[in-house]
Amino acid sequence: MVVCLVGGGQEINTGEAGISEWFEAIEHSFPHWKIYLSDRLTDSEYGAGRIVNQARENEMVTFLPELHLRTSVRSFRSENVSLFVKQLLDLEKAEARESLLSIQDKYPIVLTRDLEVAKDWVRKKARGSERYGMVVSSQAERLKPYAIDVRVKSNPVHWFLNGKDDVRSSYYLEDVATEFDVQGLELDWVCMAWDADFRYDNGSWGNWSFRGSRWQRIKKSERQMYQKNAYRVLLTRARQGMVIFVPEGDDGDLTRPRDYYDATYSYLKGLGINNIES
Repeated sequence: MVVCLVGGGQEINTGEAGISEWFEAIEHSFPHWKIYLSDRLTDSEYGAGRIVNQARENEMVTFLPELHLRTSVRSFRSENVSLFVKQLLDLEKAEARESLLSIQDKYPIVLTRDLEVAKDWVRKKARGSERYGMVVSSQAERLKPYAIDVRVKSNPVHWFLNGKDDVRSSYYLEDVATEFDVQGLELDWVCMAWDADFRYDNGSWGNWSFRGSRWQRIKKSERQMYQKNAYRVLLTRARQGMVIFVPEGDDGDLTRPRDYYDATYSYLKGLGINNIES
C-alpha cells in the first residue's frame, strides 16, 4: 500500500507537476493498481481537472469523500484561512468576503499602503518569542524603492532561527523571504509585500515578469499557475495573522505607475480587508 498526502496549489517551480504527475505515473506503469482518491481533487488549487476526468473513466479508481483531510494543522487560530486565500485567488468575491468574516476575529488580516505601518503592525502584534517577518514574491523586482531587493538572497537559517538582535533574522524586517524560502514553513505574524508581478486588472489576474527595464507579460499557462501558487504560498505562511502591503506606486516611474497597484489594492479592500494607517 502507498499512501500519499497531497496539498493543493504548491507547484511553484519548473518540474513540479503536482497530483497530475501521480496519475500519469500510475496509469503508465501500474495500470493494475487499485486507486482511492478524494472527491475534492477537482478544486482549482489542485490543477488536476483533466486528469481527474480521465480517472473517472478508469474502473480501478474509486473516489471517496472521506479521504479529504478537512482540518488544517497550520494555523491554530483558524481552519479557514486557506479557503479564504483560495477564494481570493480564484476571484470568488462573495465567498471570500464571507470566509473573511468567519476568520477575522481569530486571525486578523489587514491592508496598508505604508510599509512602515505594516512593519509596526507585526511588531506590536507579536508577543514574547512569537516570530514575524516579511515575505515577497520572487518576481517582485520593483519593490527596490522600499529597500526590498529579491535579488539579494537572505540566508534562510539566519532568517528563521536567529534572534531579535541579529540583523539577518526575520525580526529585523530588512531581509525578505520568497516563496522558495518559506514553502512548508511558517511564521506567527507575516508582513506580505505585493508587487506588480501579479496584479488585478479588469476582473482577472495579470501575470508579469520584470526583465531588463520593463514588465513582460507571462503567457504560458504553466508559468501563470506557478505565479498564482507562489502568492498562495505567501498568503498562507502566518499562523496568527498578517498585514498585506500594497505600494502606492509612482506615476513618475514608468515601471511602477499607480494603476499597476491601485486595482489590486481596491480588490483586496473590496473583499472586506480593513485598511490601517499611521
